[in-house]
Amino acid sequence: MKKIFLFSVFYLFILRVSANQSAWQIYSPDQRIKVEITQLNNNNKTTLVYDVVVINGKNTIQVLEKSPLGIVRKDQSFAQNLTFISSSKLKVIDEKYNMLIGRQTAFRNHANEIEYIFKNSKGALLKIVFRVYDDGIAFKYVFPEESAKTYTVKKELTGFKFAEGGKAWIQPYDKPTKWTPGYEKYYENAIEIGSPSPNIEGWAFPALFETQNVWALVTEANVTPNYCACRLEQDATNGMYKIRFPEPKDGEGTGKVLPSSKLPWVMPWRTIIVGATLQDIFNSSMVHNLADEPLKQDYSWVKPGKSSWSWLTDNDSPKNFETLKKYVDLSTSMNWEYCLVDANWDIMKGGNIKQLVDYANSKNVGILMWYNSGGKHNKVSERPRNIISNKKRCATEFSKLKNWGVKGVKIDFWQSDKQNMMTLYHEVMTTAAKNHLLVNLHGCTLPRGWSRTYPNLLTIEAVKGEEAYIFDSEYPVKAPIQNSILPFTRNVVGPMDYTPVVFSNLKNKHLTTNCHELALSVVFNTGLLHFADNEKSYNVLPDFVKDFLKEVPVVFDETKLIEGYPGDYVFIAARKGNKWYIAGINSSNEPKTLLLACDFLNKGQYILHRIADAEDKSNFNYTKYQISQQSTFQFDLLPYGGVIAEIVAQ
Repeated sequence: MKKIFLFSVFYLFILRVSANQSAWQIYSPDQRIKVEITQLNNNNKTTLVYDVVVINGKNTIQVLEKSPLGIVRKDQSFAQNLTFISSSKLKVIDEKYNMLIGRQTAFRNHANEIEYIFKNSKGALLKIVFRVYDDGIAFKYVFPEESAKTYTVKKELTGFKFAEGGKAWIQPYDKPTKWTPGYEKYYENAIEIGSPSPNIEGWAFPALFETQNVWALVTEANVTPNYCACRLEQDATNGMYKIRFPEPKDGEGTGKVLPSSKLPWVMPWRTIIVGATLQDIFNSSMVHNLADEPLKQDYSWVKPGKSSWSWLTDNDSPKNFETLKKYVDLSTSMNWEYCLVDANWDIMKGGNIKQLVDYANSKNVGILMWYNSGGKHNKVSERPRNIISNKKRCATEFSKLKNWGVKGVKIDFWQSDKQNMMTLYHEVMTTAAKNHLLVNLHGCTLPRGWSRTYPNLLTIEAVKGEEAYIFDSEYPVKAPIQNSILPFTRNVVGPMDYTPVVFSNLKNKHLTTNCHELALSVVFNTGLLHFADNEKSYNVLPDFVKDFLKEVPVVFDETKLIEGYPGDYVFIAARKGNKWYIAGINSSNEPKTLLLACDFLNKGQYILHRIADAEDKSNFNYTKYQISQQSTFQFDLLPYGGVIAEIVAQ
């Protein structure tokens, strides 16, 4: 039930202001985060800036220094000499909602919001909406006037100014190639704030910063068809990170770089998640809080789950009917809900896709089918293509899949963040929902809260996952470090299809232990968990590992970060019903000991089932122990090792 209250709190908020006011403040509900918007005067030119502080008793910590606001349209500018017109009354947003996927499923969207209206020298209006949460701030630009004409944004002046001397975990934005999107570079690990990106294309969202013992994650939320998706500029001199639009060459040159819309025009949220600890970042739901609500329709058919996937260890398998039947059988034996059929299934030999769907349906396994999103925006020849990019063909295809009993689609190779591609994303997710199809986006953009708006969007790639074991010789060395950065960066903003739990050695052999690989099934979160190894590898596993893979949830009721540090290690506890799952990974080439205080358990006696590293890192050790709320349990991890445990009440 959504509740929005309007009231004035005069001792904290000055809401009745005069036209010459030059500073405005808004606080979080718990009063610990403050945003101040200021109109600065320099040589008779005024500019709007904002800053963010965390209040800790009598002390204040400057998270963001004065950072620029403003936007420039082709027809006129809203960058300088804006005149303040009015501000709204304080709106307290307090709503509860549920999602079908995530580290938790019940959410509270609780924030203070004020709208500020300014006019430029020509009398045109700009509204800036600020929300302040207990775990961060967000703001968006709105052109509130009405017009049937089409307007174009030429430049956005938005910046994020961090004090120098801190650290950043941030991913260079990549030049989209024939095969790769812009979101598949490695995160830089604890580099100096203000460092330039090694790529002229800039930095990608989300970007994690540690400054003055406060953590901040910068990203954007609720990108709709009326805007492009953005990134950050290459240059970050003095810790100033600025918004940047896509490149003209993205998407093979198709689509316009500059976003356009009629008025009124509501733009995406600029989002800064803020926390005193990494737990605040790890568990933040702000990106989903800022997203549009889903359409009022039945989503009971949306079923998160686990899937077999043949492609990684046998790229030609989607063209082989008999091979794919083995993966359907694997899903059956492992109690996995789905089997993913990847590219080129339309030239399958030994049978056809409809026969495979029928076979899988007879086994109560749902088939997920791969499609090329292109279209002119990519040159990838993998099939089928020229369906998704055509609205009419896509609707016809999805209707056919629904009639067959297909459960979902994986759509790949988007190659651009321009506005035309944002439109295509939304069209595809809407059409899929109408036909009761789950969606997995690959070779794509970053999550921006869309899994709340479209509950059938269960997972998104936008990460360098375990496919890289066949593509990238650097991956074995880089992967362990990335694995402990991603839970605090990429996975915070939405579900992540990393395709984990690969035990086999592919072209580039992994340095991680097999228990590290197993733990990734819980450390990373996604609504569709695609197990990427081959059926032979899973079939020869010890029974206790098989049992774990059969039972591990993909959706949890709550998740706690026990401890961790990006680039070093992650140790979490996640609850599903009455069972707790403990998962830890070590990103270091030195052994690591992790301690679990069991005080989060209710009173009573429990059995802890532990799967840990063996001396031979390709094997596992299984032991079980009796524990209670008073217990402290020690886990010893090998270099690049891991651990998994289940805690069950007796």
